[in-house]
Amino acid sequence: MHTSSVMSSIRGPGIFLAQFLSSEAPFDTLPHIAHWAAGLGYKGIQLPTLGTQVIDLEQAATSQDYCDEIKDICLQAGLEISELSTHLQGQLVAVHPSFDPLFDDFAPEPLRGHPTARTEWAIRQLKLAAKASRRLGLKAHATFSGALLWPFFYPWPQRPQGLVEQGFNELARRWTPILNAFEEEGIDLCFELHPGEDLHDGASFERFLEAVKHHPRAHILYDPSHMLLQQMDYLGFIDHYHERIRMFHVKDAEYYGSARSGVYGGYQHWIDRAGRFRSLGDGQIDFKSIFSKLTQYGYQGWAVLEWECCLKDALQGAEEGAPFIEQHLIRRATRSFDDFASVGSNPGHARRILGLD
Repeated sequence: MHTSSVMSSIRGPGIFLAQFLSSEAPFDTLPHIAHWAAGLGYKGIQLPTLGTQVIDLEQAATSQDYCDEIKDICLQAGLEISELSTHLQGQLVAVHPSFDPLFDDFAPEPLRGHPTARTEWAIRQLKLAAKASRRLGLKAHATFSGALLWPFFYPWPQRPQGLVEQGFNELARRWTPILNAFEEEGIDLCFELHPGEDLHDGASFERFLEAVKHHPRAHILYDPSHMLLQQMDYLGFIDHYHERIRMFHVKDAEYYGSARSGVYGGYQHWIDRAGRFRSLGDGQIDFKSIFSKLTQYGYQGWAVLEWECCLKDALQGAEEGAPFIEQHLIRRATRSFDDFASVGSNPGHARRILGLD
């Protein structure tokens, strides 16, 4: 197993704000929610960009002064921006027509019912996010891939030959110009591998990577909860794909299959499903091993709480999240534990030890 020699530590704790924003203080404005997050012990905040409640993406892409103001608001609260998110805009880059009515609400009202214009808007949003990320001094960006093939994820009825290949070729056609825009700005574009997206596991990410010719900016937002719910080896995933993991959502989950339902869920509500998202520490995810592996491979990004739980209140989850992440952060060792017994050596001495002289 390859081990990185990079002396680095994971940054954190961070928190993704999407699940907390509302019209009520302290969740109504960036200054208010930044002070709230800092008060809980968070050091970074991940900003959603749909709408203008916490950041105006168009303005951030075109105005350095505006970006400096946004950074200053965060700094005054004692925070950094970890990354921007275009999850919902990324979803609209590729939508199968059967999902049009469900996803239309993510787009501006004039574009609803106009899927081609909606896709063009989404692609432009991603390109704006690349510019905004560079102006904010960020290194990575979070998004979804969208889905043309999700209605066919189960191989029945039998898929026509070439359907999957054509779907990924079209996905690559739409995303390659976006990836090129992120390359121009020096930002890694990280796809959250998520059921409902064409990129939802390692195999589907590999298909996409091949279709975009292994683009240097195509990377992964690692979220182990989605892998546990698919019954994947989420620790082995890090061994396989650590070179492409550039973002990390710290989210817990549990899975208890039964005689009634399994990974597909039986159309049940979240609280009744075999696989459920949980607040940190309440599920089955082995975070000690995850943080160890990411540290071993030299991951230098943020550890960001994404709260999604069907049982625990969001505020309690947020309060417990910062110390949970803090306790799992590892300060990378700067010397070997057995350095006290080290001995000087040279090529001649090594040959004598091996009995070659």
